[in-house]
Amino acid sequence: MTEHTKVDHSSDNLDETMPSTPGPTVLEKSKPRSANMAANKVECNACPVLCQITEGRTGACDRWGNVEGVLTRIDPVVLMRRPVGPPASPALSLQAQGQDAGGGVAVQEAPASTELVPETDLFVSGVGSGTTYPDYKPAPFIVASKANGVDMVTVVTEGIFSYCSFKVKIDTDRYLGPEQSNIRHKGEIVGHVTTAEYGSQMLSLGGVHHLTGGSKKEGRITCDVMMALGNKQAVELSIDGGAQLVVQAGKAPIVDGVEEKRMRVGCGSAAIGIFAKQWFGHTDEVVVVDDHITGVLTEHQAGRCLDIPLSGIKMKGRKSTPGRYFQVANPGNGWGGTDISDPLSIIEGFDPEVARPGLRLLITSTTGEHAEYYELDEALQPQRKPMPAPLQKTVDRIGENCEPSLASVLFLGGAGGSLRAGVTENPIWLTNSIKKSLVNVTCGGAPAYIWAGGGITVMVDVLRMPDNSFGYVPTPAIVAPIEFSMRLSDYERLGGHVADVQAMDDVLARANHRIIDWVDAASPWPIAGKPVLG
Repeated sequence: MTEHTKVDHSSDNLDETMPSTPGPTVLEKSKPRSANMAANKVECNACPVLCQITEGRTGACDRWGNVEGVLTRIDPVVLMRRPVGPPASPALSLQAQGQDAGGGVAVQEAPASTELVPETDLFVSGVGSGTTYPDYKPAPFIVASKANGVDMVTVVTEGIFSYCSFKVKIDTDRYLGPEQSNIRHKGEIVGHVTTAEYGSQMLSLGGVHHLTGGSKKEGRITCDVMMALGNKQAVELSIDGGAQLVVQAGKAPIVDGVEEKRMRVGCGSAAIGIFAKQWFGHTDEVVVVDDHITGVLTEHQAGRCLDIPLSGIKMKGRKSTPGRYFQVANPGNGWGGTDISDPLSIIEGFDPEVARPGLRLLITSTTGEHAEYYELDEALQPQRKPMPAPLQKTVDRIGENCEPSLASVLFLGGAGGSLRAGVTENPIWLTNSIKKSLVNVTCGGAPAYIWAGGGITVMVDVLRMPDNSFGYVPTPAIVAPIEFSMRLSDYERLGGHVADVQAMDDVLARANHRIIDWVDAASPWPIAGKPVLG
C-alpha cells in the first residue's frame, strides 16, 4: 500500500486501519498551500480533513497524493466503452506502474498522441474522477457528447456522502434476527434488521448516525463495512439475538456457517394455491410449514374450490382466514423458517369425527428442502411412510420454483450539500430538472432510482457498477461516483457551468484514465438523447 502522510492538524480523525483504494495514476488538481506548511508538502482540499501531504506520498484516504508538488488523484478515471461499435485501441488504457521502491507514488504520463474512438462510444464515469470539494468551482469533468444527433453534457464527480447507507436484501426463508435488532461488525453497531419482505430478509447498514453520531471507532468500522459492501467484498456480520452472517453482493449468504441455497417459492398459503391441483388425487391433506403463514390444503380456498373433503386436522397457532395459520412455531433455522425439526410438532391431532385411518398427509416446507409423507393409523396417529412418486414430483417442483438464495446490495445516498454547486450555480434547478426527467442520474454508469419527494436521493445496485467504485474520506464518509447527463440546451437553462464543458478528446488527452467494457449489458447507455430516470 502506498504510504500516506498523517494530517498535521486534526490527526485524531485518522486511523491506520481505515480501508484504502488501489492506485495509482494521475488526475491533476489545483495546488493549494497553507501559510505554515512545509515547502515539500501540499494541502489536499478534497475533503474537510485537509491532509498536508509530503511529496511522493498520499493522504489518509490513499486517493490523493503529492506528485512532484502537485495534488493528484491517484486512481485513474474510469471510462466505459459502449457495448456496440468498433473496439477501442489498447493505447487508450493508461495503466498505473505502481509504487516506487520507497513507497512513493509512481505514475505513467499520457502519450503524446492517442488513437481516439468516436466520443459517442465512451462514457466518463465518476469512478476515479476526483472531486471539487467544497464545490465552489465546477465539477472535475463536464463532458460534451452527441446522442442521436442531440448535443449532450455529462457532469461527473465523486460525491462525499455522509448521509448514505446500504440496503441488503437477503433471499432466504431462514430466520436472521428480530426486527430492529442491532447488527455488529467487530463488536461495533453498524446497522439494524428492518422489515422482512416476501421471501427476503432486509438489513440496513451504515447511515450518518453510525458514521458520525457514535464513537470514532464505530464510525471507522461502519465506514469499513460500507466500503467493502459497495466494492462487492464479503463482510462478516452478527445480529443481536440472531444469526452470524457473511454477505457479499451477488453471492449466496452464509447463515451460521451454512451457505443458503433457496429462496422460498412463497408463503405456505401461496404454495397451497400454486400446487393444489397437482396434489389433488394424490394425497388427502397437505400442510406447508412457514414462519409467517402456514397453509392447510383442505381448509384453504383452493382446496374448497377443488371440493377436497376436510381432513379433521387440528393445527397449533392462530387461525387467520380458512386454511391460513399464524405463529405455528417460533422463527428459526428449521422447517420453513421456523424453529421446528419435527413437522408433527405443529399438529395437535385429528378430529375423530372427520379423520379416518389411512388418511394421507404430506407436510412440506416452502422451499421443498424439508418434506415428509404420513398415513394415519387406527389410532389416527400419523405414521411416516415412503414418499409416493407423484408427491415427490410436486416437492421437487417446489424446489424448482425457488430462486437461488442471493444477497443484493443497494447503495442509498443523498446527493446534497455542495456537490450540486459543481453542476450549477442554482442547485434547485438541478433538483427540479431531475424530477422532471430532464436529467439522467447514474452512479458509475449504473442507472439510479431517484426517490420521490425532496432532494436528490439515489439508490443503485452495486453489481451494476464497476469494481472498486467506492472510496472513503476519514471524516468518515463514503465516496461514490455520480454522473448527471442531459441535453446541452437544458444544461444551459439550469445555469450550468457551460464555459467548462470539454470535449471527450480533451479528456482523453489530459487525464490519465483506463477504459473498461460496459459493466452491465442490461443497463441502458446513460447518454441516450432522451434521458429517462431509473
